[in-house]
Amino acid sequence: MNKISSELGIAIRKRRNELNYSQEELAEKSKLHRTYISDVERGNRNVTIITLSKILLALNLSFQEFFSIYYPIKGENHE
Repeated sequence: MNKISSELGIAIRKRRNELNYSQEELAEKSKLHRTYISDVERGNRNVTIITLSKILLALNLSFQEFFSIYYPIKGENHE
């Protein structure tokens, strides 16, 4: 697990919880498996841009909204 994956997972979980979605609901909406969503939220997966777009679409977020509100990068070292 790396810091980027971990922070990305935390941000996705935060938005999922705001929408009161279970992992199962997010998985269904994003057409991914529930265990994959769980792995992403725990930072155990390196998500591709295509998979991230599926998740963000299911969370009703654009990339711009996600990266400005839920996962702002402020010049920190994300190694």
